[in-house]
Amino acid sequence: MPILKPKFITFDCYGTLINFEMAPVARQVYADRLSGKALDDFCDYFSAYRLDGVLGAWRPYLDVVTEALQRACKRSGIDYREGDGEAHYNAIPSWQPHPDVVEPLKRIADKIPLVILSNSMVDLIPHSVKNLQVPFHTVCTAEEAQAYKPRMQAFEFMFDTLGCGPEDVLHCSSSFRYDLMTAYDLGIKDKAFVNRGHEPLNSYYEVNEIRSLGGLPGLVGL
Repeated sequence: MPILKPKFITFDCYGTLINFEMAPVARQVYADRLSGKALDDFCDYFSAYRLDGVLGAWRPYLDVVTEALQRACKRSGIDYREGDGEAHYNAIPSWQPHPDVVEPLKRIADKIPLVILSNSMVDLIPHSVKNLQVPFHTVCTAEEAQAYKPRMQAFEFMFDTLGCGPEDVLHCSSSFRYDLMTAYDLGIKDKAFVNRGHEPLNSYYEVNEIRSLGGLPGLVGL
């Protein structure tokens, strides 16, 4: 495999770098209303409705989460309670990096500029960036782009911010639906799929599969 030589390494944050714990929070919040398979199904509905909710015009992420919960509650035949959305949203700053993340980032950070492109808010993302323990060259949020991934507008905002093109980045994500499919369509040739088990590998999109972030330094010859 040839060594990749990107000008920037760009990352999805939640799910790829930070352990995305929306489902565990949902299991806690809704434990008094659902159990067993019904609770499993609810978490799946919640995930699907979050994706559906970011495909249109931008709105604050709390609104996305709240609407997705309301739709999942309706589908599951239970009541949405005031404050359910806030309980999920307010948990995000406490989420920590996956165990395999910090050390590989430290090996790379002083050699190749690191960038985050996240479906986050300007006032929310700093908590997670701090937990990653390395300096990032740039952090781009959906709020600034006025578009969420997988919309191309989010990636185009990042390119404009960096003053670069698709040929200049190695984009790393654990999600095809949010990141890697759009990256492929935009002409990003260098892509790393961090296989965390929540989406299957799809070789059509020409990714470099790594089982943990520990495989990333090797892709760039470090």
